[in-house]
Amino acid sequence: MTENDQGWERGVIEKLATAALKEQRRARAWGIFFKLLTFAYLTVIILLAVDWKGYGESKGRHTALVEINGLIAPGTDASAEKISNALNSAFKDKNTQGVVLRINSPGGSPVQAQTIYDEMRRLRQKYPNIPLYAVVEDLCASGGYYAAAAADRIYVSRASIVGSIGVRMDGFGVTGLMEKLGIERRLLTAGDNKGMLDPFLPLEERHKEYAQALMNEIHQQFIVAVREGRGKRLKEAPEIFSGLIWSGSRSIELGLADALGSLDHVAREVIKAEDIVDYTQKENIAEKFARRLGAGVAAGLLEFAARVPASLR
Repeated sequence: MTENDQGWERGVIEKLATAALKEQRRARAWGIFFKLLTFAYLTVIILLAVDWKGYGESKGRHTALVEINGLIAPGTDASAEKISNALNSAFKDKNTQGVVLRINSPGGSPVQAQTIYDEMRRLRQKYPNIPLYAVVEDLCASGGYYAAAAADRIYVSRASIVGSIGVRMDGFGVTGLMEKLGIERRLLTAGDNKGMLDPFLPLEERHKEYAQALMNEIHQQFIVAVREGRGKRLKEAPEIFSGLIWSGSRSIELGLADALGSLDHVAREVIKAEDIVDYTQKENIAEKFARRLGAGVAAGLLEFAARVPASLR
């Protein structure tokens, strides 16, 4: 065999070895990727199994709990949709002896609060034998109290903050600053009032009066709901509907609340069903993980692809 033949064979063998090595590295890289993907999938399944809550019927007599925690607004844990769904599940359970709406909220959307209020009133009529109580923790103000007013009774702690029966509209004006900076506001509208309350334009008196009338109308709806819910228990003092807040103790004196009591106290002493089942619809650990995983999967795939050497692709 000549030297040229040996060189040619050696070259072929080296190319085959190099190709095999590249294929092995490629297979190893993708193997690691799919193992990580499988691990992530199994993690989600495990979290679902651990954190899952069933909202069907419970095994025995109990007090049903639904929480309004935080801002009452669409897309939050305290949205009207989630609270209404949780309340319906609680009332439908044949083992529910009473429902407690535990509130710790500064308020939020008047539409969302009114929707919760109306649903509570509807469920009380549909299930007359199941009482509905509100238990206030730290704060039950504005829209939070709007919802609480639909309960049969409201329980508070001495230091709870209760009230703020009013409506507000926030805004700002920067016309003076714009003049100092030499900035001109250019706004084109179709409709004489389309630019109403624009923060970059001077406030017109007619717009201010219109906005005030709108807030007064919504305020009156709030007042009617509170009077409807509280009835003769409410002391008709002028400051009741002025937007002021009171301590839990003072709110009882004014008829905004009925008595002192915690969730455990109401379940044990009032409803007489010490076992508490939470029907609150919250985003669980698995859902949070899945949401974050879904948001990051594409970025992770791109990053992985970028890190794989070109020779392994």
